[in-house]
Amino acid sequence: MEFRGVHHVSLNVTDVEAATRFYTEVLGLELLERPNFSFPGAWLAAGSQQIHLLGVDQFEAPEGQHFALQVDDIDATILTLADRGVETTPAKEITGVCRQAFFQDPTGNLIELN
Repeated sequence: MEFRGVHHVSLNVTDVEAATRFYTEVLGLELLERPNFSFPGAWLAAGSQQIHLLGVDQFEAPEGQHFALQVDDIDATILTLADRGVETTPAKEITGVCRQAFFQDPTGNLIELN
């Protein structure tokens, strides 16, 4: 068995429209066509991977659970997010591994910049 990578992650969101605006207008992800499922949601392109938003009325984001978006320049990305009204943690160096910062989407899902 061989895995070629992660195709997508799915995130529960309480307001699909607000979350879709955040991921497209604030983060700049591309909205993709989505099949007509019996529940609300949206599909987004994040590089060659995807993020699937699933509408769930009663949902609280789990503490600590997150996914990471890889960026070329974490400092520039933090400044751009700040200009767009998104508060991040300061970038932190993980010696020998990466620099990382965190922020939340409108539902409270934790997102790492790496």
